[in-house]
Amino acid sequence: MPTMADVARSAGVSVATVSHVLNETRPVLPHTRQAVLDAIEELGYTPNTLARSLVTSRTRSIGLAVSAISNPYFTEILQGVEAAVLEHGYSLLIADPHDDPEHERKVVQLLHERRVDGLIVAPSADPRALLAYLGRHAVPTVLLDRIVDGHADTASPFDQVCAENTGPTARLVTHLAGLGHRRIGLVAGLPGLSTTGERVAGYRQGLAAAGLPLDEDLIVPGNSEASGAEQATAALLSLAAPPTALVTANNAMTIGALRALRTRGLSVPEGIALCCFDDFAWADLFSPRLTAVAQPSRELGAEAVRVLLERLASPGRPARTVRLPCAFVHRTSCGCWEEDTAEDPPRTRNTPSTSSALQYPGKGTLS
Repeated sequence: MPTMADVARSAGVSVATVSHVLNETRPVLPHTRQAVLDAIEELGYTPNTLARSLVTSRTRSIGLAVSAISNPYFTEILQGVEAAVLEHGYSLLIADPHDDPEHERKVVQLLHERRVDGLIVAPSADPRALLAYLGRHAVPTVLLDRIVDGHADTASPFDQVCAENTGPTARLVTHLAGLGHRRIGLVAGLPGLSTTGERVAGYRQGLAAAGLPLDEDLIVPGNSEASGAEQATAALLSLAAPPTALVTANNAMTIGALRALRTRGLSVPEGIALCCFDDFAWADLFSPRLTAVAQPSRELGAEAVRVLLERLASPGRPARTVRLPCAFVHRTSCGCWEEDTAEDPPRTRNTPSTSSALQYPGKGTLS
């Protein structure tokens, strides 16, 4: 097996120069650096990662802690993280906190003890123990998808990357209102998550924009999971005046809502209209095809890596929150016909009488 000394002899440089090239511990002239890289390639030299980390105090590894890795949304985020990590020459260690605050702190501690250079974490609904640990040990961290607020007079001390939630949810509500619906139910996420709070705020904002009254009975938590959404949808359908349209606040809850509708014998959109937050690969394979808000999942993962690498390069810079736009994907589960366009008035199936004051807001990318 070739050694660093073999690389040095082949490139005509010192062992120290090879070390500087590998560990980026001192600037090296471009032609010298290329000679070292060519020798490494020719000899098939593999650097000793452990020894390298002792020299640089870096392991060139990043820890990722996200719950429900089996969820297609987080799977796509993972793909974005992994591609960006590999592109920059890092390795990735992954843990699932299971949305449990105590387990969350433990897995993050385990990743930290593996000497990862930094962490990307989707925090739970109660991240106090997590944030205390990260702050106490000054771990470079990017909070992903779910954000946390700072104290009343300060911003969050952590970099954060997430999608827009409020405006896109409002868009779903105003679209349904524009189709004539006056009682629009929301299957909300797990209480305590920032995504849940922002999407509930968007629902309220959409009702206000459409001139519709707020009925708190039409907001039921589905706890961000299919089984919870199934129960929430059943509760909404059991109201004395049930909704004629539903908004589900993530992809798992869309599945649960569809199960509840099937149990009740309600078809979509003839029996009830449906719009969902989160698009997923098979959303256009359902019959009818699901009208949805699509989050830029892979881009969120890649952006989190970019922000973390910037933090590692400049530890003292102020923390910031980056928000990426979503897209409104117009299909047919809302009650529109397939051939509708942004310019044409909507034609609906079995919906309440439509107020001429409410128009279909069109299609496109949200900002």
